[in-house]
Amino acid sequence: MTQKTPLDYKNAIRSSGYNIYHPIEVGDANFWIPSQHLDTLLNQSLVNRNLEGLALRTRSKVVKQAVCESLGYPIPKSFRKTQPRFLGQHLDIYTQKSNNLQIWNEELSPTRRYALIRISENDVILKVKVVNGQELAHLDTTGTITTKYQARLDRGAKVCELVSELDTSALIPYVRMGATFSPMISPTNEPESGSLLPIREIFERLSSLIGSSFVDPGIDQERNRGAELHRMTSACLGYDLYGDTGQFPDIRHQLLEMKLQTSPTIDLGLVLPCSEDRIDIQQIGEYHPKHCDTRYAIFFANTDGKKVTLTNLYVATGADFFNRFRRFGGREFNGKIPKKLSTTALS
Repeated sequence: MTQKTPLDYKNAIRSSGYNIYHPIEVGDANFWIPSQHLDTLLNQSLVNRNLEGLALRTRSKVVKQAVCESLGYPIPKSFRKTQPRFLGQHLDIYTQKSNNLQIWNEELSPTRRYALIRISENDVILKVKVVNGQELAHLDTTGTITTKYQARLDRGAKVCELVSELDTSALIPYVRMGATFSPMISPTNEPESGSLLPIREIFERLSSLIGSSFVDPGIDQERNRGAELHRMTSACLGYDLYGDTGQFPDIRHQLLEMKLQTSPTIDLGLVLPCSEDRIDIQQIGEYHPKHCDTRYAIFFANTDGKKVTLTNLYVATGADFFNRFRRFGGREFNGKIPKKLSTTALS
């Protein structure tokens, strides 16, 4: 399958005659712009635009007009007060000088996308970062976002445990035993039919990592720990390149989400693994993957403060996840307070 470029999506929208309010199904092969392509289009068009001297209301309108142009949409005569502002793409935009983002009285959604537009002190656009609700929740350091699911890992007797013998029936037609990747393929690429390893083969390859160790960057450095595991896993699966965009799932090319546990509590973010909702990802053949099709590799590890040692591995599909891991109570949402997010993504 030929990978579509950002320009392909922009041209398709321009030719369609759709406006920003025209509903588009998540993952639509023709008109839903995947987040990484949204990011590219917005950066190409918006970076270095000068907003100096514009009143806040005017600045907001000018930025929304620029976003329309970036994505191939016609500019409306007036912008409706919808949630999100760009309904068709499930997209909201926030123009910020600081790293402190506030989202008022709205529940974060895993399919809602947020374009975080960083501007300089002189009102010049420096950078655009597109994240979805799941990724935005990971950036919260204040504890105000309470819309997170969790599960408990009881280690059991086996060092390595394949929870799911097979992939979901919908995904099986697109997997291939022994799939290999060219040196130019990154783990962050979109998944492709025939390039997905079966879940059993993922399990067998990753089992070789048990007993491996790496330097512990510190108790407050969970992201760096996860990055090192991601790097090791990518090499183990056969990738020459390493890449990590922070998007779900971690190893996008394999529909594989990684979890590194040094405690029994598994943080799942805004999405239940067994969800039937579509993933913000490109179609595989004629099928659009759902969250329940995602493969989860959960590593348990011990640390002595100097090095992290991988001791256990569990591999499951999202569909089977809660057959093995006990789900905690439902998520909560408090819509009366702003979500204050220290977003290093804006830096």
